[in-house]
Amino acid sequence: MLVRRLAHKLGYRYRLHCHDLPGKPDLVFPRRRAVIFVHGCFWHDHHCPKGRKRPVANAEWWDRKLKLNRLRDEAAVIALENAGWRVLVLWECELRAQDNLTDRLRTFLG
Repeated sequence: MLVRRLAHKLGYRYRLHCHDLPGKPDLVFPRRRAVIFVHGCFWHDHHCPKGRKRPVANAEWWDRKLKLNRLRDEAAVIALENAGWRVLVLWECELRAQDNLTDRLRTFLG
């Protein structure tokens, strides 16, 4: 919600979760041919401390699950870029620095 509110406040209009695009991006800016994914660090296997933490129980299953999530995400980004879309991936751990986030959104969408 933070990214959505900030994009709207900056004057950018978007669509949500377009099911016809690979990976169902969180925010889609059709006129700009740009999409934004907001990934949770754990679920999308980020390299930050939150993303590296793994459940102890059933560790092998979790390793496989998170690896498949990461591979699926990479395939979606490649498919979107090949179709002419610009892609920005924002990680949960990056959202705390709001000034930096504002600058990244302006640079990407501007």
